[in-house]
Amino acid sequence: MPFVTTLTFTSGDRHRLEDIVTEIKESAEQKGVELKGPHPKQPQELRVPQSKSLGPSGGRFESWTHTVYTRTIEIVGYEEFARNVTQRTFPNAIHVEAGVEQRTQVGSGS
Repeated sequence: MPFVTTLTFTSGDRHRLEDIVTEIKESAEQKGVELKGPHPKQPQELRVPQSKSLGPSGGRFESWTHTVYTRTIEIVGYEEFARNVTQRTFPNAIHVEAGVEQRTQVGSGS
């Protein structure tokens, strides 16, 4: 039963995010690692209201908007490669979440 490591990368800097994900994908290809993805998700548009003053009668500035981009990669097996990727130091603009799941193969009877 292989372990599948799911890595989710999020960032407001789409270009830096693409560079990091591409670098991981190329490294996996060089080492013969089974990697699925990157799978892009629909960008999330965040809006933050901004008050002109702290009082209740203060007006508002135009809302601040920020787009968040997400890419997901699955590493099937190859726990050492997955461990090396998750232990890397990523730029502050990149947020990484990792999840590990043990999957049974179809027809294995487990």
